[in-house]
Amino acid sequence: MRVLFDVTHPAHVHLFRHAIAILRAGDHDVRVTSRRKDLTTELLDAYDIAHVPLSTRGEGVVSLGAEWLAREARLFARGWRFGPDVVVSHLNPAAAHLAALTGARGVVFNDQEVAGPVARGTYPFVAVVCTPERFTQDLGSKHRRYRGFHELAYLHPDRFTPRPDLLRAHGVAPNGRFFVCRFVSMDAHHDVGQEGISPAAKRRLVEYLATKGTVFVSSEGNRGLEGVDGAAATPVPPSDVHHLLAFADLYVGDSGTMATEAAVLGTPALRCSSFVGPDDMSNFVELETEYGLLVNVADESSLFSELHRLTDDLDATGWAWRERRCRLLAEKIDVTAFVVETILGEGDPRRGERTEPATVGGRREDHE
Repeated sequence: MRVLFDVTHPAHVHLFRHAIAILRAGDHDVRVTSRRKDLTTELLDAYDIAHVPLSTRGEGVVSLGAEWLAREARLFARGWRFGPDVVVSHLNPAAAHLAALTGARGVVFNDQEVAGPVARGTYPFVAVVCTPERFTQDLGSKHRRYRGFHELAYLHPDRFTPRPDLLRAHGVAPNGRFFVCRFVSMDAHHDVGQEGISPAAKRRLVEYLATKGTVFVSSEGNRGLEGVDGAAATPVPPSDVHHLLAFADLYVGDSGTMATEAAVLGTPALRCSSFVGPDDMSNFVELETEYGLLVNVADESSLFSELHRLTDDLDATGWAWRERRCRLLAEKIDVTAFVVETILGEGDPRRGERTEPATVGGRREDHE
């Protein structure tokens, strides 16, 4: 089978990387196209995934529009030559259009109800739309739900084992007291009109946590953290950040992806975003209300109130989260197995059955 993955965001590298390795190990012809956005291409290189960059993220509405038009043309040219049987992406109009124009089976993954125009430019052109089980929208006959979160494609125990030796190699004591903070720029298409944590609150947050342990900060642009005492740069490369997160005593930030990653790893997680409220995305709501693995707050007053509560007894908080994670893992699936089954069309991927751990392997291919 010929399968083309179009990967345009760092989170999508993680979502698809194990599936890519499994398909290649099974002698399927797999091609990957990419986009120079944040750490997307760097992560693909770190995981030894051969790929072809088709565009660089545009800045501003006009530049972004021009980028996607050029990207669509380049993707079509490359896809037409390859002749894929399946085109796989995460909510990607260009990939969806390629599938429709080449007669390939389009498979798209999405866990964001707020996608709006991007979703409307994608869904009509694909055969299958895959979402978590609690996704609030009904997408009709092509909609397939699975019992899990995107993050369980790479952080399920069948796919990921935290490595204390890796942290030690980077000068971090796995059993030491440390925290991870992640602050994002809030400039994605679905972030329009939304706000994260203010610069003043970031400083106050880091300074408070520094009184209790080491604070590792990942911040897009480091805005609001210049000269803050106690803020340390993330000591591991981006491809290894999940090992750091797995041993952390607490995650705090406005990144929804890293909040979910922390939650499914059993690391206490506190997310502050103006998204929080009646219309918040279903994955965050489920992790909080069903499993108690994530605390969501909409304002900075609540942020510090919850921060003090969670850090009052960090050992007790950590034990509670680890116990809750056990229940989550008992009820959720290895999402990579679902991704592979959906691509290959083996049985009904909606069944959500647990699978045996798959052997993950792959071969290095030269960049085209």
